[in-house]
Amino acid sequence: MDRYPAIEDHGLIGDLQTAALVSSQGVIDWFAAPRFDSPSIFASLLDHDGGGYFLLAPDHPEGTWRQLYYPDTAIVVTRFMSPDGVGEIADHMPVHEGLTPSDRHSLVRVVRAVRGTVRFNLECRPRFDYARAVHELDVRGDTAEFRAPDTTAYLQSTFPLERDGQDVRGTVTLNAGESAVAVFTICAPGGQAPQPPTVERADEQLVAVGDFWQRWVRMSRYHGRWQDMVHRSAITLKLLTYAPSGAPVAAATMGLPEQVGGERNWDYRYTWVRDGALSVRALLDLGFVEEATRFTHWLGDRMQAHEGPDGEPLQIMYRVDGDPHLTEEILDHFEGYRGSSPVRVGNAASDQLQLDIYGEALYALAEGREVGQQAGYHGWKGLARTLDWLADSWDRPDEGIWETRGGRKDFTYSRVMCWAAFDRGLKLAYHFSRPADTQRWTKARDDILEQVMTRGWSDKEQALVQHYDGHVLDASLLLVPRVGFIAAKSPGWLSTLDAMDRVLVSDSLVYRYDPEASPDGLRGSEGTFSLCTFLYVDALARAGRLEQARYTFEKMHTYANHVGLFAEEIGPSGEQLGNFPQAFTHLSLIMAATTLNDALDAVQR
Repeated sequence: MDRYPAIEDHGLIGDLQTAALVSSQGVIDWFAAPRFDSPSIFASLLDHDGGGYFLLAPDHPEGTWRQLYYPDTAIVVTRFMSPDGVGEIADHMPVHEGLTPSDRHSLVRVVRAVRGTVRFNLECRPRFDYARAVHELDVRGDTAEFRAPDTTAYLQSTFPLERDGQDVRGTVTLNAGESAVAVFTICAPGGQAPQPPTVERADEQLVAVGDFWQRWVRMSRYHGRWQDMVHRSAITLKLLTYAPSGAPVAAATMGLPEQVGGERNWDYRYTWVRDGALSVRALLDLGFVEEATRFTHWLGDRMQAHEGPDGEPLQIMYRVDGDPHLTEEILDHFEGYRGSSPVRVGNAASDQLQLDIYGEALYALAEGREVGQQAGYHGWKGLARTLDWLADSWDRPDEGIWETRGGRKDFTYSRVMCWAAFDRGLKLAYHFSRPADTQRWTKARDDILEQVMTRGWSDKEQALVQHYDGHVLDASLLLVPRVGFIAAKSPGWLSTLDAMDRVLVSDSLVYRYDPEASPDGLRGSEGTFSLCTFLYVDALARAGRLEQARYTFEKMHTYANHVGLFAEEIGPSGEQLGNFPQAFTHLSLIMAATTLNDALDAVQR
């Protein structure tokens, strides 16, 4: 087993309430339950020696490994090939698609000998509560019971298990055509053990899980180019969405570094207003109306609750159930991925002022209205109260979209999205004849446009820039034509694209900004941001630069991992960096694919 496999060397499985990573050598090295944002149970990806893991893999010193998804599903197949035999591990989680949170979640691992004779080794070493809790263990034949203060877990298999200290191990030898099963289930303290697994029942469950995902994907109305990549991204967004609330998390993991050995290691297992809001348009473009609608309801509830810090209507991120408390702490007993410390849990950026979220929130609510999700009276009053607050607050420095910790500035993107908030709010008020201070909102909208076009424009760069006090370019502004602030083919926007191409683009990959030119308060550097590359494709397509857009888009596909997943960033050697997989990257892939596909179709008509 590699001490620290590459970040991209994983597939993702999940049950719509939590998720796990499976390495291409059969190791589950990240799993937190019962929710995405719960304490970890397996976290050897953040600390090889102390984090805990669940290995089920062939006992063979040499061989070739391959990992793939069953087509259009969230079932990960890890295949081992050697001269003596071929073995497979099929990993999945039974789906919880209801609205009620469950305290019971299972990792189901089915192993098979495809050819020859294969001996599989099992090692199960859970470390509860981020490896801070001590557990008790009982092993009886093919069942092991782990008892931690807040969790009980069962490991059950169709082959004998034995105790290894406070952990469990086992072996099973299979001939061609034979199968075995191991199931790890967590539940509330003292919960009863599940029914013992059988190969027959596991096979039936595997088919049922595959059918669930394939039926869901068939609802997609996307039939254009790059269908496999688009549908894999859609499944990934679905996997990262907490079914009881409809809220997506930004990523399945925490603490994975933006620079190996650096300090940019954040907890992304929460719901960002920005990410979720932009996913609404992506989901609607694919025809997944129910998922888009559920998030707009969640967002409307947050807006009505008015729970942001310092009297703000919204906080930039929440827990999946809407809880705004995300206290950040450091797990100093974890060494971090390949020594990348500190490892943080929680997220202090939740208290930041990021005014752009109001534009993205209104953008999402306006897009949702296209499918008839009209706000009721109380929902509208919450929305109107938010825009009244924003009319007094938009002209303030903030921390900006990238959550920099280097002090507040007058970020151009924040102002543009405030413009979008008033623009969408006015359209909703007129369309549904709702009471609103339209005169005040109109003045704010127009004042923002005038301010941005005078103070946010750099004559030196011939481009819109990151903030009013300099000439730094920023890839967040690639969203400007999408929200209608500026025409996609106007001279000013085309020259902005040209400037970004000169400064931010490297072999089709796009940096967020230059941290040396615009210090963000953190040590070290970062790779190119995959989200920004797909936003660049979207902007190029809207500008009519279709050949460049298609080349960039299709080249970016070569940076996906072996099962089509993207982390947050691409490092200097082409490796994936940051939390994995990142929802924002996959939703922007969908946005780019739909925009570019429609533009290519229009040219070919």
